[in-house]
Amino acid sequence: MSTLPVYRWHLAPDGYATRRQLRAQGLRPGGQEVAATVERPRRRRGPLVAHLYRVDLALPVRPMTPGRWAALAKANAARRLCPACGRDAGYVIPPSLGTCVPCSYPERDSHGIAA
Repeated sequence: MSTLPVYRWHLAPDGYATRRQLRAQGLRPGGQEVAATVERPRRRRGPLVAHLYRVDLALPVRPMTPGRWAALAKANAARRLCPACGRDAGYVIPPSLGTCVPCSYPERDSHGIAA
């Protein structure tokens, strides 16, 4: 069992990148294991830790196919559908409410003013 190298914030050597940095370059980890970690110290809590991957082993991001675009559109449409009234809310329904705003606050009018 080998331990991962740990680097301080902004001191990781070239050739390593986080998932977001890989994505910005059009890459993905591609199944590789975490190669190192980087830690950012904080005053009152434990350090923030980010996983680093090797850029030379990263693979290109898979392109979106028409089927994947259709599945994504269907999933986003389902997030806009109110389960109480069945209408398209016109926005993504917040999980904290669970229903559209008019169904969550029926005592208010369309402008949010109490009746």
